[in-house]
Amino acid sequence: MPTIDLVDLKKKKLGTVELSAQVFGCEPRAALVHEAVVMQRACERRGTASTLRRGEVSGSGKKPWKQKHTGRARAGSLRSPVWRHGGSVFGPKPRSYAYSMPKKKYRAALQSALSAKVAAGNLFVVADISLEQPKTKFLALALTGFGGGAEVLLIVGKGQSGIIQAAGNLPSVKVLGADQLNVYDVVRAQVVVVSEHELVAINEVWS
Repeated sequence: MPTIDLVDLKKKKLGTVELSAQVFGCEPRAALVHEAVVMQRACERRGTASTLRRGEVSGSGKKPWKQKHTGRARAGSLRSPVWRHGGSVFGPKPRSYAYSMPKKKYRAALQSALSAKVAAGNLFVVADISLEQPKTKFLALALTGFGGGAEVLLIVGKGQSGIIQAAGNLPSVKVLGADQLNVYDVVRAQVVVVSEHELVAINEVWS
């Protein structure tokens, strides 16, 4: 079972904690992680792009000119796709891009992403993540030791409303609970900071 240093917000070592080998000690699988990220991003697409078909654009339904003896190509509608201001043929219509992958595969992808962070030394377990006041400047100061300016993923409990409030104005910091963990946010973050209390919940939810 892998172990990792337990630190405080100043990155001072306080001891060690054991990590679940199933969640944090598996072999990274880049292809599986990529598949999960593509799926997750597709589900987030709005899919609102829309074009007008020939039956939807404005224009008369009258035949522009008679069929024969004009010397011009035959035409039946001003709204034909071959004409300027005509309708679109295969343009997009609002639709959902969402699809799903098996839960076991997604779980394995998340385990792989977390294991990669541990292997790279970019995952930290903090004994107590608390602030004097729920202010942005205090949280930003506390996270400077974990890579100032880096994309940080904070994993804390639902009771840490002060942390969530303080992170609201920090675009490089995202706060999630153990049950909200997802592959994209783990991969996107350069540093993952986990509350010691929430580490137990991660093992329970994702093992």
